[in-house]
Amino acid sequence: MKITKTNAARLLDKAGVHYELVPYEVDEQDLSAVHVAEQLGENVAQVFKTLVLKGDKTGFFVCIIPGACEVDLKAAAKISGNKSCDLIPMKELLPLTGYIRGACSPIGMKKHFPTYIHATCLDYSYIYVSAGQRGLQLQMAPADLIREAKATVGAVVKEEQA
Repeated sequence: MKITKTNAARLLDKAGVHYELVPYEVDEQDLSAVHVAEQLGENVAQVFKTLVLKGDKTGFFVCIIPGACEVDLKAAAKISGNKSCDLIPMKELLPLTGYIRGACSPIGMKKHFPTYIHATCLDYSYIYVSAGQRGLQLQMAPADLIREAKATVGAVVKEEQA
């Protein structure tokens, strides 16, 4: 199977970042990171999902969190300098980021948004994030993702799940 390079992969190439493009079987009924982890045969704690939120003061920002977790809106608001925040409506995702649901990569959005990644990413030598299309993940070192996404590391998930 020929893997087509995504915009995210091209940007990582340009930056000289080591990564692997890893394909998986897409289930249109189940776009969850849990499904992706099962397809990859990996720990779901290493498969991170990219969420786009809007804060009441700073506007749009991104949270990258472990796949089985839910974003903690209070923690996300606090780390991003907002009083409150919420996930953006699904219809806003593509026009805002250039990505569709189930394929939102933290690398290569239409513009850079403040980005926050959950601290557990540092527990692993590599993690997965979307490569920017359904059926394709980027496997890379957390430090490389943090640098390329200009991400701040912090606690942004509900604690009982972390």
